[in-house]
Amino acid sequence: MADSDQAAELKRRAAHAAVDRIESGMTVGLGTGSTAVHAIREIGRRMREGALRNVVGIPTSRAAERAALEADIPLMTLAERPIIDVTIDGADEFDPRFNVIKGMGGALLWEKIVAQVTRQWIIVADAGKRVTRLGTRSPLPVEVVRFGWTSQRAHLESLGARAELRHDEEGHPYLTDEGHYIIHCSFDEGILDPHALAQRLRSRAGIVEHGMFLGMASEIVIGAPSGIEVLRRA
Repeated sequence: MADSDQAAELKRRAAHAAVDRIESGMTVGLGTGSTAVHAIREIGRRMREGALRNVVGIPTSRAAERAALEADIPLMTLAERPIIDVTIDGADEFDPRFNVIKGMGGALLWEKIVAQVTRQWIIVADAGKRVTRLGTRSPLPVEVVRFGWTSQRAHLESLGARAELRHDEEGHPYLTDEGHYIIHCSFDEGILDPHALAQRLRSRAGIVEHGMFLGMASEIVIGAPSGIEVLRRA
């Protein structure tokens, strides 16, 4: 099996293990990205076969919404279901303190809105996403309003980042589901103090949200060649 095929299979197994946390009658947050799609498809399969009943989904992006509809998962909005029982999502990185970087799929704002109203936020990842310090493997996505976006890039560079505007496949600035831009921030030594950086980003007008999800995960399900590893927050 090629390395890429093996990684995909490990993510699939981990996603299916995370779906075991879902019970009939739950409201479930549906994450964005290749790992989350495995979970969405598995939820749909179990619903069709009767193993899960009366489950409704809250998608974290238009892409997750499309995947859920293809899997025949009934959808609702946060206005209808303001509290979510379980959300299953992927990660670009995670560290030993259950801090996570997300957003390379371009949905970090909706993902964080869903995560903060979720009782049990479960991250699914392959072992290669594990890092000792955030920002050493993945850039940090930062969502910004389009007006004056270059001033946000300059501000991010003043914080020590190499800041690059994300573009789509046609070379145009990438637009999030809310119509914002995303700036990818790379740090030579990683993010030394995630909480301090998060505070500085929150205080800046024009920055909508960042991709650090700090201390929000209740469980991390890791797909490794040796099997499924589950980390639970104490």
